Amino acid sequence: MVVMRSKNVIQNKSFSFALSIIELYKILQQEREFVISKQLLRSATSIGANIEEATAAQTKKDFAHKISISSKEARETRYWLWLLEKSQLVKGDYTSYLNDITEIIRILTSIVKTAQKNS
Repeated sequence: MVVMRSKNVIQNKSFSFALSIIELYKILQQEREFVISKQLLRSATSIGANIEEATAAQTKKDFAHKISISSKEARETRYWLWLLEKSQLVKGDYTSYLNDITEIIRILTSIVKTAQKNS
């Protein structure tokens, strides 16, 4: 797991997850799976990008909005992973990715609830 310097848990987890999805994307591309892999790459890397934007939010409401977008992107990412797992377009074990994204969703859901309560 790659750990970024001076960042919080969700920033670290989302960054490490994005790196792992980039590696999965490369494998999927080699296996000639182009459509779902591209969707997966976009949604998975968007999670951390929106978390980064949230850290520079100008208001609590803006922060809650950006974190909420991250949560939605995480859920979309889980969808694409489920689709890959169940369709077996590219045979593989997607369990660790699904476990990681489920943990990220759980953390983001907690942050969203707290942020909405405080804004």
